[in-house]
Amino acid sequence: MRFIGLDLHKRQLVLCAMNRSGKVLFRESVECRREALIAFAKAQLCDTDQLAVEATTNTWAVADILRPFVASITVANPMQVKAIAQAKVKTDKIDAGVLANLLRCDYLPTVWIPDAATQKLRHLTTLRGGLIIDRSRIKNRVQSLLAQLLVVPPVRVVFTQKGIQWLHSVELPQEARSAINLYLRLYEGVNQEIEKIDDQLMGMAYEDNRAKLLMTLPGVAHGVAITLLGALGDIHRFKDGDHAASYLGLTPRLHQSGSKSHYGRITKAGCPQTRATLVQAVQAASDHPGPIGAFFRRLRKRKKYNVAVIATARKMVTIAYLMLKNNEPYRYAKIDVVKKKLAKCRRFIQQQTAGPATAKSQDVVSSPLNELYQRHGLPLCQAPASWSDGERKALTAAEVMEFAESSHGAVSKEQKSSTLKTIKKKTIRT
Repeated sequence: MRFIGLDLHKRQLVLCAMNRSGKVLFRESVECRREALIAFAKAQLCDTDQLAVEATTNTWAVADILRPFVASITVANPMQVKAIAQAKVKTDKIDAGVLANLLRCDYLPTVWIPDAATQKLRHLTTLRGGLIIDRSRIKNRVQSLLAQLLVVPPVRVVFTQKGIQWLHSVELPQEARSAINLYLRLYEGVNQEIEKIDDQLMGMAYEDNRAKLLMTLPGVAHGVAITLLGALGDIHRFKDGDHAASYLGLTPRLHQSGSKSHYGRITKAGCPQTRATLVQAVQAASDHPGPIGAFFRRLRKRKKYNVAVIATARKMVTIAYLMLKNNEPYRYAKIDVVKKKLAKCRRFIQQQTAGPATAKSQDVVSSPLNELYQRHGLPLCQAPASWSDGERKALTAAEVMEFAESSHGAVSKEQKSSTLKTIKKKTIRT
């Protein structure tokens, strides 16, 4: 059996092969092209070899090419490898040898290898995120050009239907008019592509029961649900919700020595696009009358805005983890909002009905929220009669008990309206 370390770069990869005792068998450089990799694999690799490579941009493509020729491919965490095997002298040959040695000693820190479905989700959400960044850059260039010309738009938000009509008709110097027309064409083209991807994500979200579960969370629509599923992958590989939040980089840094502990900013490990998407979800859910909105507003009174947003995003991930693990939708959802999100996704897959409704069991208390979930093929959530004393105590302390019960028809419409008005007043004061 041979242990082979691959130091992967954009144009080439450097290999170092060792036997079980650590003796170097050969070193080689291979051009990082599909044809060259296949030729090398057929000539040099055998089906008992074990390969190790660090996670980087083109790791998965190289792994897919070489996997049929070897016994296994291990993808290493580059940050942990650097911490374990940091050296004063660093070359590609040394790096390849370090990977081979760690693999031989079974001391290689690995990363989870996503399956094909998860890779597809990540590809689509990454593509959508890149297009959204491009669209934002176009908007910023238009607004910068208007500011240079001292032109004040008559609307608060330029890129609305009324604002775009104004951009087409406003009188500008010839050079500026040509630039504005160019930016508008680019904006329309990028916007159309984003809408196409959104349509595809809507269909995927409604056909995936996990995504439908997440869409019952406040602030989470199809885009956020698919992004979170793509980032987390198999939910069972996490011990609990805190580990899932740590994987996404939402937990604080910790430096502990003796009796002293210092907490810093969040680690920002994992996918930055997923964190940005969760931040947007929190901002949309900040005025929600349920526990998530109450948690954000409580933190906002004594913390900075950004701190409250990140803390709420972390809590949202832990709640999403429990929902996926227990296969239960959100218990404190706003019926009209969830109904609108699910119905919008259903229209894009051209279904007249939401699919077969699950049968009601005799011991389940019927509620408007559970009826909505049944119509869309979702499992039932626990009704107020099944809530534990600790859960009721927490809801009462957060002053959201009346709203939580109202989603299940446990309070009157007058009480529900009064509760919503009180929450709106608190939100305005905050």
